[in-house]
Amino acid sequence: MSEIMHADYAMDRKSKKDHLTARIGYHRYSHLVKPGLYSLGSPGPESPVFVTANYTLSFDALRTSIKGIDGYIMVLDTKGINVWCAAGKGTFGTAEVINRVRETELSNVVTHRRLILPQLGAPGVSAHEVQKETGFRVDFGPVRAVDLPRYLEHGPDAEMRKVKFPLKDRIVLIPVEIVQSLIIMAVAALVLFIMGGLVPALMAITVVLSGTVLFPILLPWLPTRDFSSKGIVLGTIMALPFIANTVLTRGSDPYWITALFIVADALLIAPGVGYLALNFTGSSTFASRTGVKREIFRYIPIMVGMFIIGGILFAVAALSSFAGW
Repeated sequence: MSEIMHADYAMDRKSKKDHLTARIGYHRYSHLVKPGLYSLGSPGPESPVFVTANYTLSFDALRTSIKGIDGYIMVLDTKGINVWCAAGKGTFGTAEVINRVRETELSNVVTHRRLILPQLGAPGVSAHEVQKETGFRVDFGPVRAVDLPRYLEHGPDAEMRKVKFPLKDRIVLIPVEIVQSLIIMAVAALVLFIMGGLVPALMAITVVLSGTVLFPILLPWLPTRDFSSKGIVLGTIMALPFIANTVLTRGSDPYWITALFIVADALLIAPGVGYLALNFTGSSTFASRTGVKREIFRYIPIMVGMFIIGGILFAVAALSSFAGW
């Protein structure tokens, strides 16, 4: 029989520090749990077997949610990626479940033949294939680990099957979103400041902070269905102060030049926020793989076109203003 490692219900200081660094994206792919079989409490041959990813946040969410329950946790090698994303990438998948059942010699550890997988892992796992190859039946549990005690006691219900993305879950993602865009924002702001002064630099900062901070907060209240179009709407709104500034500071220009500047402001800011909003689909369980692909093919050309046209209009307006037309 292979080694059975032990896990605790409680979070120690090291785990809390790991969560903090994971939340800010520090050493993003180093938050790993060793794949294999873990005991929790004092499990016996009839104890449940839970399956999760080898990402510390996924593993810790599971072990801390089933406090007082004796059981086993089978950790798949998902390369340090959470369940939802790993299912999309195929690492939380049928082959890895089969492989891990065999490597841990699970059939010699428990007498039942049941694996409890998180519902968000369902896109990557063929329950039929796992049972055919290992003899273990796959049951998809609740979306959230915190509902597992109720699931074990009463079985599944509609409420625990709902995919939710509340405000606190969206806010906790903001730090890593900012960190990922921080260097790009700093470089863009610096370059634009050198080229055009404070206002263009503020535009770059506005785009990044709108897409990484405001968008996650306002997500449910923004109109339209797709993340990209929601981002474009938000970007258009965030362009309004810059449009107002253009109107106030371009009073000496002919109306048509001012109009070109106004349209350029909107076309440069809106697609930038839309692009960051599209990136946020990877952090949300709302978006499916097919939905994300559809958004990429539909909106990337539109956003690129908007940005190019905005750049051309800005260049024409700036040259016209400089020439005194």
